[in-house]
Amino acid sequence: MIMKQYKIMLPGVAEAKEFVAAATKCDFDIDVYYNRVTIDAKSILGVLSLDLTRPLTVEFNGENEEFETYLMEKAPSRIHAA
Repeated sequence: MIMKQYKIMLPGVAEAKEFVAAATKCDFDIDVYYNRVTIDAKSILGVLSLDLTRPLTVEFNGENEEFETYLMEKAPSRIHAA
């Protein structure tokens, strides 16, 4: 399966909640990275513990068109799919 990676911005708590809700609908693991910290994207406490003023990296192996559409709407700066 292809590893997918996106850069996103979650400028506030409402956006973080929306992101976690979208991630929770996926049946595969999704990680969020910032610097050296890796968080489960389905954990609201984990996501809120990150510096939301900085770009975050979302990475996953899986297929969910709805989630990917959400990410592209929120983060049109897709890095790559390798």
